[in-house]
Amino acid sequence: MDLATRLQELIISAVESVAEKFAISELPVLKVELMEPPQKQFGDYSVNVAMQLAKTFKTSPRELAKEIIAEIHHPMVRKIEIAGPGFINLYLNNEWVYDLLRTVFSAGPGFGNAEANSKERVQIEYVSANPTGPLHVGHGRGAAVGSVLVNIMKAAGYNVSSEHYVNDAGNQIDNLAISVNARYLQLLGIAVEFPEDGYHGEDILGTAQRIIDRDGDKHLAYSEVERLKVFKELAYQEKLQLLKEDLEKFGVTFDVWFSEKMLHEANEVNVTIEQLKRLEDKTYFADGAMWLRSTLYGDDKDRVLVRSNGMPTYLTPDIAYHNNKFKRGFDRIIDILGADHHGYMARMKAAMAAIGYDPERLEILLLQMVRLFRGGELVKLSKRTGKNVTLLELIDEVGKDAARYFFVMRSTDSQLDFDVDLAVSKSSDNPVFYIQYAHARICSVLRQLEELNIMLPVIENVDLTLLNIECEHELIKKMAQYPQEIEYAARLRAPHVIARYAFELASLFHVFYNQCRIIGADSAAIRDARIILILATQNIIRHNCAMLGVSAPERM
Repeated sequence: MDLATRLQELIISAVESVAEKFAISELPVLKVELMEPPQKQFGDYSVNVAMQLAKTFKTSPRELAKEIIAEIHHPMVRKIEIAGPGFINLYLNNEWVYDLLRTVFSAGPGFGNAEANSKERVQIEYVSANPTGPLHVGHGRGAAVGSVLVNIMKAAGYNVSSEHYVNDAGNQIDNLAISVNARYLQLLGIAVEFPEDGYHGEDILGTAQRIIDRDGDKHLAYSEVERLKVFKELAYQEKLQLLKEDLEKFGVTFDVWFSEKMLHEANEVNVTIEQLKRLEDKTYFADGAMWLRSTLYGDDKDRVLVRSNGMPTYLTPDIAYHNNKFKRGFDRIIDILGADHHGYMARMKAAMAAIGYDPERLEILLLQMVRLFRGGELVKLSKRTGKNVTLLELIDEVGKDAARYFFVMRSTDSQLDFDVDLAVSKSSDNPVFYIQYAHARICSVLRQLEELNIMLPVIENVDLTLLNIECEHELIKKMAQYPQEIEYAARLRAPHVIARYAFELASLFHVFYNQCRIIGADSAAIRDARIILILATQNIIRHNCAMLGVSAPERM
């Protein structure tokens, strides 16, 4: 059991004892949040349960805090104080710190992982970019956030499946074929006007040229309808493969690639339309079109599902897709989308509610935009193409590790200003470098120990009480918080919490490293205790880096 859980159970038990004393038979669901006070003189942890429950107990928060404190008796708690309007500040015994280190060290590389349990079966869909061109930096943020969230929720014990929705059945694929056809003809010297809705990127020229390199002008013998059909499939398969390759280079893979085209071929769109038609209180017909009464569920206006010409709107296949997700047995669906999908939230929740699902089972995380800065100046366009900066260009410039970390280090609801110069710097100002340097330092110490023929100690033979310097205790306490941080990040769908934790842990390690000698310590006993400390730290940094999808180099 980790430190946070121990303290939480201790506080909940104290609250229950006070409730019995006050003859309160039913308490509200209590979630004890352990907070670190801004200054160490205010304790190791602080909780606000007295302020949460004051109304229930019909007393002031400070009076309730006194009652709760009187019920807390445990050897790990050295002192308890009431602060401000009713915060309970907990001071831990130093002796308990050594038990924490034993727990962390004994758990090994898996410390932080919760046991797989009966928590919800969760599906996380992210990126889902149209397979019509290269990924840009906005897609990069979605890819990093989504993949890290998948890792975090798995570590927290959730049953998670990741999914990419391939938009391969809409107008964008038709426009892709038309664009490639126009470039194909132009490259063969045939003067044609480029379509107004076509894709102008250099990658389209590349696709057309590769068709010519392979097939020459043989496609000129086809009718335009036949040629477009061939080019649609060729271009789609090429773009989809390149998209997958780009994501793999970024450390992103998916459990499922779900095709919109297959949704249509399985008739699920029409089945969903018929299902909605039968819900006469949730849908209606007007002006020859079929409408969803989405205003019943908070949307600003009702939405058209089927146009007067009988064609579904773009919304309808998305409804069928989400219906399909729930039919597959997922308890919770999480979509990670760009901020421009803000209006999408209400209408999709409305559709799920109309069909009969609890709309709260659908979560939509909106990612705010990314702005690139180089030399203090906003970068709007690619230096190479004059178009949007692609994800691969960014990876080539700053590396996969820096790109992934920078994309997740801010909350998803905050705009991200990506400083390219900082991302490539090798200094303590660069957070991902600082984290990786901590791991490399540990590896360097272990190599030196091996060169000196100093065996790694067995923890049962080590006197951990020799770790009595404040920076050693702070490092141990931070490590002990790791499972709580993972659970918190999973519950809030907040990958930036783990990115921040990684930096804070690395910072505490560097403080320890600069203050405390390991090789050359005052005694072999102190050296061995510090070896145990850095081995435990190494395990957590590796686990942390793995969740963030960045490497943990042994040399830098």
